[in-house]
Amino acid sequence: MAYKLMAVDIDGTLVNDNRELTEKTKTAIQKAVANGLIFTIATGRPISGVEHLIKELDIDLPFITYNGAMVVKGKSREIIYDRKLSAEDARIIIDLGIKSDASVMVWKNNQLYVTRMDMRVDSYKAIGRCEPVLIENIDETVEGGVSKVLWYHDTEAINTLKHTVGQYLSENVNYYTSMPWFLEFNDKSASKAIAIESLCQYYGIDKSETIAVGDGYNDLSMIEYAGLGVAMGNAPDEIKKRADYVTLTNNEDGVAHVIYKFILN
Repeated sequence: MAYKLMAVDIDGTLVNDNRELTEKTKTAIQKAVANGLIFTIATGRPISGVEHLIKELDIDLPFITYNGAMVVKGKSREIIYDRKLSAEDARIIIDLGIKSDASVMVWKNNQLYVTRMDMRVDSYKAIGRCEPVLIENIDETVEGGVSKVLWYHDTEAINTLKHTVGQYLSENVNYYTSMPWFLEFNDKSASKAIAIESLCQYYGIDKSETIAVGDGYNDLSMIEYAGLGVAMGNAPDEIKKRADYVTLTNNEDGVAHVIYKFILN
């Protein structure tokens, strides 16, 4: 099978535990793109949170951001796909987060809004690489919909909340943990799998010609959708069981291994 599109998660997948894109992986990506591969990075981050990767790779890649809510080209900023949480759903999620004492982060139009300023916000803004704006009026903030809402809480609280929050949400909301301390919410029509599907339509590629690589539960949709679903060696066992192939860990250049094995041969 000649694979034409490859989607890769960032943390725990593309970069090592020091959050570094190694020279070996960078070179493999650049060689594959030079050979015609469409390489896309699939992340829960906004486009501002991947600026360093855009510069490092120096290719106008399509980026799947907000876990699939927006697909945008890194350099030109052309938006290929955009799906927002409704204002009503976003308002409910924000209110629930406040009542749960979570630090609530809201992404809208690639700007970060927060319900309070605290140490968690300071930590999170380093990931999103965007200066947060304090929400003064929730209804005004969610008007027209938002890309993503994220709750940041301690791990024990998130583990409890992820099992109970569903009863309060509409059927139009997807939610999942991307890190043990993050609970993220998107519209149901926003997932990494749907984003890959939109890219297949955009580029005229069949899904059998796609590879998806990830290590987390928010990667499952694309791992199961792609023609070749790959779990990282450091992924939980449940992810590995549902993948077609298990590569090396993120500290062993597992993404480069996939490129050399299945694309560059």
